[in-house]
Amino acid sequence: MSNFLYLFRGGDPEWRNQPPEVVQAHMQKWGVWMGGLKEQGKLVDGLPLAETGKVVEKAGEVITDGPFAEGAEVVGGYLIVTAESLDEAVEISKGCPIFENKGNVEVREILSMDM
Repeated sequence: MSNFLYLFRGGDPEWRNQPPEVVQAHMQKWGVWMGGLKEQGKLVDGLPLAETGKVVEKAGEVITDGPFAEGAEVVGGYLIVTAESLDEAVEISKGCPIFENKGNVEVREILSMDM
């Protein structure tokens, strides 16, 4: 078994303009999906990310407000899941509710740093 990172990117920019009951219903889908992963022993960790932050460059010589990226590139959150292979991790990601809002999931294996 290996751990895989899901980076949730993009989504419909009009999402924030939806009525509260639509947002609530969608967030419940996330809860059901993540709860199912937890019950299967597949969910390791994961949280949404704040929209604002800082970008640090040149060892701290340059610090700017950010991130500023195209809507499709904005990272909104992450999960860490456990799976037998990259193919299984991709298959698991297909149930993610982000696809309902035109977002995508980047799936990456987390490697160990043997020192």
